[in-house]
Amino acid sequence: MKILITGAAGFIGFFVSKKLTEKGHEVIGLDNINDYYDVNLKYSRLQELGISKEEAECFNKICTSKQPNNSFKFIRLNLEDRNALPALFNKQQFDVVCNLAAQAGVRYSLENPETYIDCNIVGFLNILECCRNNKIKHLVYASSSSVYGLNKKTPFETTDNVDHPISLYAATKKSNELMAHTYSHLYGFLTTGLRFFTVYGPWGRPDMAMFLFTDAIIKGSPIKVFNNGQMERDFTYIDDIVEGVVRILEKDTPTRIEATGRYKIYNIGNNNAVKLLDFIEAIENNLKIKAKKNMLPMQPGDVATTWANVDDLMKDYGYCPNTTIKEGVAAFISWYKKYYMIN
Repeated sequence: MKILITGAAGFIGFFVSKKLTEKGHEVIGLDNINDYYDVNLKYSRLQELGISKEEAECFNKICTSKQPNNSFKFIRLNLEDRNALPALFNKQQFDVVCNLAAQAGVRYSLENPETYIDCNIVGFLNILECCRNNKIKHLVYASSSSVYGLNKKTPFETTDNVDHPISLYAATKKSNELMAHTYSHLYGFLTTGLRFFTVYGPWGRPDMAMFLFTDAIIKGSPIKVFNNGQMERDFTYIDDIVEGVVRILEKDTPTRIEATGRYKIYNIGNNNAVKLLDFIEAIENNLKIKAKKNMLPMQPGDVATTWANVDDLMKDYGYCPNTTIKEGVAAFISWYKKYYMIN
């Protein structure tokens, strides 16, 4: 298939693009390479896919991977661009689209709300319009566990009420689900929303707990432990996430419509809530360094627990996360030391 992956220089988008090209699909990756976190990490991910930094810096120009037998191509483009995005769709005629591009981060949304509306609402509307106008068979898009807000019942199920988001980021993701439902109903194409639960692993985002904790512990700096450590997260290793996303993208469309309908939401996580202090302990044990903990109150927009019920994804797509925290932490730290050249 010819597949568009937005957010291809991002953490999940990079790995999904890599996996799909390895399986023989033609992938065009799109990203605006914004400076929400270190852009050098984004350029390094693209270099792993055969795209040089110099090529990736140019807007609206399709670059071809320099790696042999690699069908990956890249274009730097803003989802909000109402001229360039439709032109790309018209020219390329994608079979399916995987929208992983978004302005992420709960706390960042408290200070930069406009960015979330531009990228997550306006950008997503443009994706939906392009899918409608180009007869895209299937749109898979990133939602978030943040939509569950102050939900007290665990594990979280997609049938739970999600009408009470407590961050603007969560509100934009809930909006994406509603917009996708409308377009599936009105125009008949398949949409699948994936509520991601705390993804971690090599090449991960520097604003996420795995990266922040490892970096601080190695440098001997205190780590910020919110809610005095009384937090639980459904930490999910990147390989398990990618396997689930790729299975959904590859499943035959008519079969999916017959089985689950044109609009569907899934949780995609590890199906297990891990205590934050246990997660920190796994990092400490691997590094053989004790963390200096700065215990802090709950932050605005945060929730105490996330835990995914993934039964539907297991039933419909054979999704089966199997990476332990110990294995995942070891893989991340090994990558971190190599990437930053740390003994």
